[in-house]
Amino acid sequence: MRISTIKFLGRYKLGMYLLIIGFLTMGSNLSAQVTTSSMVGRIIDETKEPLIGATVVAVHTPSGTRYGTVTNEDGRFTIPNMRIGGPYQVTVSYTGYEDIVQDNIFLSLGTATNLDLTMQTETLIIEGIVITSSRSDVFSSDRTGAATTITADQLNTLPTVSRNFLDFTRLTPQARGSSIGGQDNRLNNITIDGSLLNNSFGLSGEPGGRTGIAPISLDAIEEVQVNIAPFDVRQSGFIGGGINAVTRSGTNEFTGSAFYTWRNQNLTGIHAGETTLIRDQNQFTNKQYGFRLGGPIIKNKLFFFTSVELERRASPYQDIANKGNDPVEGNTTRVLESDLKAVSDFLNTNFGYETGIYQGYDLNTTGDKYLAKLDWNINDKNKFSLRFNRLDSEADQLISNSTSLGFGNRRTNGRAMSYRNSNYIIFDKITSVIGELNTLFSNKLSNNFIAGWTFQNEDRGTYGTFFPLIEIQQEGQTYFSTGFEPFTPNNQLEYTTYQLQDNLSLYLNKHTLTAGLNIERLKFRNVFFPGAQGVFVYNSLEDFYSDLTDAKANPNRTVSPVELRRFQYRYSALPGGAEPEQPTRVTYGGLYLQDEMAVSSKLMVTAGIRMDVPIFDDTGFENPEVLTQTYRDPNGNPLKVSTKNLPDPQFLFSPRVGFNYDMRGDRTAQLRGGSGIFTGRPAFVWISNVVGNNGVLTGFEQIDKTTTRPFTTDPGKFITNPSLPSSYNIDLVDNNFKFPQVWRSNLAIDKRLPGEFVGTLELIYSKDINGISYWNINQESASGTFTGPDKRPTFPGLGLSGTNLNNAVRINDNVTGAVYLTNENQGSALNFTASLEKRFSNGWFTKVAYNFGSAQNLVDAGSIASGSYNSIVSVNGNNYPDLGYSSYDQRHRLFGAINYRFEYLKAGATQVGLFINGATQGRFSYVYNQDMNGDGINGNDLLYVPNNASELTFVDFTSNGVTFTAAQQAAAFDKYIDQDSYLSTRRGQYAERNGALLPWLWRADFSFLQEVYVNTGGKRNTLQFRADILNFTNLINKNWGISDKVINSRPLSFSGVTGEGAPSYKMVTTGSGTSTKLLDQTLQKDAIFASDTYSIQFGIRYLFN
Repeated sequence: MRISTIKFLGRYKLGMYLLIIGFLTMGSNLSAQVTTSSMVGRIIDETKEPLIGATVVAVHTPSGTRYGTVTNEDGRFTIPNMRIGGPYQVTVSYTGYEDIVQDNIFLSLGTATNLDLTMQTETLIIEGIVITSSRSDVFSSDRTGAATTITADQLNTLPTVSRNFLDFTRLTPQARGSSIGGQDNRLNNITIDGSLLNNSFGLSGEPGGRTGIAPISLDAIEEVQVNIAPFDVRQSGFIGGGINAVTRSGTNEFTGSAFYTWRNQNLTGIHAGETTLIRDQNQFTNKQYGFRLGGPIIKNKLFFFTSVELERRASPYQDIANKGNDPVEGNTTRVLESDLKAVSDFLNTNFGYETGIYQGYDLNTTGDKYLAKLDWNINDKNKFSLRFNRLDSEADQLISNSTSLGFGNRRTNGRAMSYRNSNYIIFDKITSVIGELNTLFSNKLSNNFIAGWTFQNEDRGTYGTFFPLIEIQQEGQTYFSTGFEPFTPNNQLEYTTYQLQDNLSLYLNKHTLTAGLNIERLKFRNVFFPGAQGVFVYNSLEDFYSDLTDAKANPNRTVSPVELRRFQYRYSALPGGAEPEQPTRVTYGGLYLQDEMAVSSKLMVTAGIRMDVPIFDDTGFENPEVLTQTYRDPNGNPLKVSTKNLPDPQFLFSPRVGFNYDMRGDRTAQLRGGSGIFTGRPAFVWISNVVGNNGVLTGFEQIDKTTTRPFTTDPGKFITNPSLPSSYNIDLVDNNFKFPQVWRSNLAIDKRLPGEFVGTLELIYSKDINGISYWNINQESASGTFTGPDKRPTFPGLGLSGTNLNNAVRINDNVTGAVYLTNENQGSALNFTASLEKRFSNGWFTKVAYNFGSAQNLVDAGSIASGSYNSIVSVNGNNYPDLGYSSYDQRHRLFGAINYRFEYLKAGATQVGLFINGATQGRFSYVYNQDMNGDGINGNDLLYVPNNASELTFVDFTSNGVTFTAAQQAAAFDKYIDQDSYLSTRRGQYAERNGALLPWLWRADFSFLQEVYVNTGGKRNTLQFRADILNFTNLINKNWGISDKVINSRPLSFSGVTGEGAPSYKMVTTGSGTSTKLLDQTLQKDAIFASDTYSIQFGIRYLFN
């Protein structure tokens, strides 16, 4: 056990005892999410006096599920943990008064429905009336913060082709795709029936994201809620949004459906403005089909629901080998078909290696989704549900183009090709089981218990057998490659989540007290072993044949007859050559207490506090050499670090308070809001980086221009004494690193408007408490400054290259990088929203919303620590970044959703849906090309925008035979600045990180649904025909719905330093040959098939009752 953990246990014995007791007595979830609804209200008589002991019974009509309670001393009642949806029938009875019967009540996920009634001495029966709060979750006494509820009607009617419930987050005004509130989408929390279903490791922002397959069938989803600022402390685990979905359940009627959808290149547009795309070069097919079925096993008692959905996609590999005299254009490459065939035959004959085919094959993606659910009404006081779901998906991927092994650029560039068996398969497999027990001990005490297990696998697969990667060059560039994909050897990732949640609620006169415990156990197993197959790069095809022919004749040779361009090999440095596994394990526990107070009949206040604590297992590896070294933080203070250390346990407190004020006492206008701290999980790849990159797991050999590494199928024989590498990079984490936290405040007003519309004005402000930051603690400090108007610091590597550069910028020369994960508290986000909504009524649904957003931080972290650090753009060096706009910033967004359905002659129905979205397309940074300040990083130095280009020093140069003088470049750069809407405002200043804003993009999606009714056995069944059109705008007009792209965000290349110590530049060019010219505009229209052009999907469905 780590020393820090021992100290922690001693210091916080009470908290740890509580967590341990909870774990032993209940099992192991953090970030609890609500899976049910509730009903609250007050029963009074004609004199407005509370009725004590009135009986309230609510029956879920489709299933016969009963819930009941009695009113307390203040006439109030609460029915917790109710099944969402409806309709419900509620009966209120009291001796001496006539019963009240209220029908057609619908409950929304995570939101209480208010039912305040006055009992009278004469019969009052209200039938078939939808009460105000039944169809709108906005007006609820426990609604405090920003949330969006997406109903089954919206899921079934609005346009979609992916059939992914996460697509519908676009109905959340503060969302940009799946990024919510200006945060990284990996900092959301996704739950289904309370089961955690995140991509917790963080290589994607959502489950199924590695293959692009939805994790669960849309047919299985009953309702989705997106929470941004819930001041209910039960909801946690995110600083972006909590995306909470609940699946369907069976009822007393057998119901189901079967469907089939399809789309392909022939249903996709080819005109994007003046660009005409070629369908034959963009072929694809996408088919989805499945069914759902639900019904009773025992009526009113036990129900089942199941769904199956299969998805099949295929897109052909487009590159074509050259038959000898074909022009190199379109998909035809320079690679000769005769060479590809000859090499394949040669390797098969001499080494038994099958390369696979080189063209004419499909890249396939498959996804199989299964779900089964049981709901058991044990009795009126106990309800139990059990749900199983499985995603089994995989997607073919082409061999990587990365240059970190070999020379890369292996395909899709017209100059190189590869074989199918050098590609790989990415898996995204999820198995999840969740159980929930809701118990009503008495009218004053209830309990909600959830326990679950989820297993996720994201390994890689391959079509070929293990064989060295061979690259053959021609004219100094990759010609073709064969062998095992460079990054696939032993590429394994699997992780398991155990979770438990228990909420105990006590209902007093004007208080609802909730105490809860959550425990979550996450176990990650990651192996990343690129280059373990060995890499041989040959200067020519002739050298390849010469070396491999000699290898066949002389297998024990030690010298090659040709000079190898490059040899690379990664080996295990562990005893016995053990697999370099990178385990990460963490237990994440939480306790919370909350009070919902009815301060008056109009004012409800919720106050609570939550305490979470993560405890990492001791799974790091010690590099003893690092312990002897000294590093420095950005302030110049010396740092002693250990590669073995993971974050110490840290208590994370989340106090919150929220309120809801019924301004008129009739639920027609409410003021709501709150303030509090929200705690999320990190992407655990950030911690896994520390476990894996330590310089002791693997060694790596690279030799250029050598004859000492002749070809062999066993390159490990060159490593006679595996040992630690002499140089390495390390990733480290601050011992006091804390999980992400923000302080978030919310203020909103909701108003009922004529025509059953609801208008909302909402303001949300978030401030980082524990944001993410990276330092390179092996970076030498700045050693000077430039002269002239741009006086930024310069580093010791200025003007140097190769080993001289590396040694100059590093504190410890043998450490290529030491990236240190820590926290910051400078980031913030602001969202202002105005929305107008009409829930489904008389066939109509309408929602219109505008959101203004601003999000700032220091870094947008990726999945690799060094990449995250190097991607920072700065003026003073990446250890000193200024606050800048986040890549997830959504400055402006305006959308409208409308759906209309009408039935006729009892024979059918027609339904149309339209979603229109206009938004700024994103942000980007203006930087210099090359390493301007000598810190050893290219492309990270923010541009200085001169008052006049004459302030800068340009250097004459020639490109493609065209010469550009310094004066021409200065004049062209001035014009370029003037035409740019952002740079023209920054004269005499530095460009900001992500300061430039892309223009608005407007797109509309459209759906059309035709239903034909079929009477079978006295019941109405339905045959549906459906068409979904994405980018419907482009179908209307070829110039609409087309995105913009930045031609070059690096308009100047750093050339050197003048004798006076000022930087000099060359302006970048565009075009080719005699058409080469200096860059003269920022943007141009893009032309992406099935994105900038319309795409149609057809579907057919049969529904039965």
